[in-house]
Amino acid sequence: MKLEARRLVDRLWNYCNVLRDDGVSSLEYLEQLSFLVFLKMAAEIEEADKNLPASKRRHVLPDTEEWQLRGWADLLDLTGSELEETYTQLLTDLGKQGEDGDTALGLIFYRARNRLQNPANLRRLIVDLIDKEEWLGSSKDIKGDAYEALIARSAEDTKSGAGQYFTPRVLIESIVRCMRPTPKDTITDPACGTGGFLLAAHDHIVQEYGEDMSTEESGRFDEGAIWGTELVPATARLAAMNLLLHKIGKPDGRPLIHVEDALAKPPTPDKRASLVLANPPFGKKSSIVVTHVDGSVSREDMSYHRKDFWETTTNKQFNFVQHIANLLTDNGRAAVVLPDNVLFEGGRGATIRRELLKRYNLHTMLRLPAGIFYAGGVKANVLFFDAAPPRRSDEEPPHTKQLWVYDLRTGNRFTLKQNPLLPGHLEDFEKRVFGVGECEISEAIARRKPKGRLQVFDGAELVATKDVNLDIGLIEPKDKDAAEAKSLTELTLALSADLREALAELEDLAADLDVELPPLIRERP
Repeated sequence: MKLEARRLVDRLWNYCNVLRDDGVSSLEYLEQLSFLVFLKMAAEIEEADKNLPASKRRHVLPDTEEWQLRGWADLLDLTGSELEETYTQLLTDLGKQGEDGDTALGLIFYRARNRLQNPANLRRLIVDLIDKEEWLGSSKDIKGDAYEALIARSAEDTKSGAGQYFTPRVLIESIVRCMRPTPKDTITDPACGTGGFLLAAHDHIVQEYGEDMSTEESGRFDEGAIWGTELVPATARLAAMNLLLHKIGKPDGRPLIHVEDALAKPPTPDKRASLVLANPPFGKKSSIVVTHVDGSVSREDMSYHRKDFWETTTNKQFNFVQHIANLLTDNGRAAVVLPDNVLFEGGRGATIRRELLKRYNLHTMLRLPAGIFYAGGVKANVLFFDAAPPRRSDEEPPHTKQLWVYDLRTGNRFTLKQNPLLPGHLEDFEKRVFGVGECEISEAIARRKPKGRLQVFDGAELVATKDVNLDIGLIEPKDKDAAEAKSLTELTLALSADLREALAELEDLAADLDVELPPLIRERP
């Protein structure tokens, strides 16, 4: 991160620490930043266009006489309760203007609320922090990187649950390098969170093709050639602002983030993608929380009855696998981060894995190490698969001829702070498996050789097994590695990860059985 971006992050984050005393979480703080930065951007657009003919001026806020007197400048002149009341009313009115969600304005301000109850803190955030920055200047990388870094820091706030929306940037960028998006791609993430995959894909295209891209090619991403879907409105706001600060999309244009349940209905023909990048939220069950007339609360598991699904299931992970497969165009390709249970869970899970191997080319799987996600104890993998022609009969061999598995897990244990995952840890995988920086993907696949961490499995043999178990490819640690004495820190981290994983599995079991676990009580001497 550049020095200016780091300076901005430190200033904004330090103020988040101040607001914690008022009960404002990091996610709520980021949400308020999104509202205020958007209003500041709207003012900058109006200022930049003020000398243009009226027909060419852009209007982010409603273009009426009433709204000409409202907005960012109005907030700068107020203090105390008057500032709080004016800001609260402004959010309410903007939310009403955009209820249909047909613009970024509607998306960002839908049901927006003021979480900053102390007017002095609100004024400092407006006047001392946001107003002193130019958010639509040429240094989009500075503001965009700063905002993304704030999102990353918020993921460390485990109490707010922010980490569930955050995929490590190092992993995202590695996956994107392997997939090599182009200006001709249509790109989506059906569980986009704060938009990390979409940003990385767009940045890769700009870096690789920027000078050679036509105006039409560069503009198509503002018009919907790149889009995401997010179920949680507050998270969708962060994604929308994240894209805008990276100059993807237009404040007064169509929203590139869709707030809806991606699994609820099949994709329409115009909403299929040539490239799908996703890390669906961790957790096995698709469910909704129901509040009954008597005030009691229960959870109802959801089964998605979609004709394009191979199996109906309440398992969220398997639903996303089927949805992403059906999102792909004829020559589409996908990279999806999924937890270990998707590889071996029986019953309908075996059927879904078998159909994936038969109908698509699941050519590569990366076994990820523990300790890289904010959700504790997660063991995950990246599945890379391509669309293939329809099979004419069940007697045809599966489209997955070979499944190559790269084991990055064995012998590696990372932590978020002391020993984080770095780009260098993924370099061998990128080069040996996808030829990153060396050759085309097709050539890299043709020259793959099983050795060390990279192994190969026959697709037809996997399909023929009863359980279609894909929990494969983990190598045995070398004797010398196993014999090495581990430091107390390493042993503590290893034990902590195992305990967290066991606790997560216990909580999943309790949820399945509708058993309410008592709260954790940590006694101190």
